[in-house]
Amino acid sequence: MQAARGAPGEVLIVTGMSGAGRSTVANALEDLDWYVVDNLPPRMLRPLLDLTERAGGAVPKVAVVVDVRGRSLFGDLPEAMRSLQADGQVRVVFLDASDAVLVRRFEAVRRPHPLQADGTILDGIRRERERLTPLREAADVVIDTSTYNVHQLSIRTVELFGEEGAARHTVTLMSFGFKYGLPTDVDLVADMRFLPNPFWNEELRPLTGEDPSVREYVLGQEGAREFLDAYAAALRPVLAGYERENKRHSVVAVGCTGGKHRSVVMARELAARLGELPGVAVRVTHRDLGRE
Repeated sequence: MQAARGAPGEVLIVTGMSGAGRSTVANALEDLDWYVVDNLPPRMLRPLLDLTERAGGAVPKVAVVVDVRGRSLFGDLPEAMRSLQADGQVRVVFLDASDAVLVRRFEAVRRPHPLQADGTILDGIRRERERLTPLREAADVVIDTSTYNVHQLSIRTVELFGEEGAARHTVTLMSFGFKYGLPTDVDLVADMRFLPNPFWNEELRPLTGEDPSVREYVLGQEGAREFLDAYAAALRPVLAGYERENKRHSVVAVGCTGGKHRSVVMARELAARLGELPGVAVRVTHRDLGRE
């Protein structure tokens, strides 16, 4: 599930796997003018919420980082989280990454995992994952940071929790290349490899989907415009349903072989069509543009 953007009076719990990027998200939220509290004991969540309510508009958005550094106190988080979620008072973002990526990150900083004790880093990761599974399942948004660097995770945080005016739903159109792997934290995936590849045109090969000549070539292919019209029409009831279910942000991935030509053009064209919908804000990002 995805979380809503920051709104006045919102309290956000940031948790997840050690090494998955909690500090990066906390810093990005601070840059967005959230009041961030790090390593708060879960039992203090309710008093903190009461304090922010008494403060009125002085502390409009609060983010609380809670994780296994709290040792035995961390065990109180699931119950506290369920209680506050049931009251509609908090949202929860869970940061995750693959075991292999987490091991590499711990090795890079030469620090032990907080739960590894006398075992290995991987032992600590497995213990933590077992403890956090219920929290992951109950989170409002899960971000898999396996393929993100620090800057990309910061951008993703801004996309999810930055202000978006009166928009009721924000959709990110992400172009990507299948040869670099499927993106992990997306809601829908569209495959543009049914269109001829501009790569085989010597004049177009060095250009990208941002170039007008590539756009003209891609949109001139049989089925291109028909797909755009049909897919945009199919997404309208999906986005409306997301809004009804209080899902405030979604990601639609548009892929081609290398993420350079077809997917870039089609992502922008879809964004133009979806941007016409009332209450919908649209962002475009190109995950793999520039890798070739």
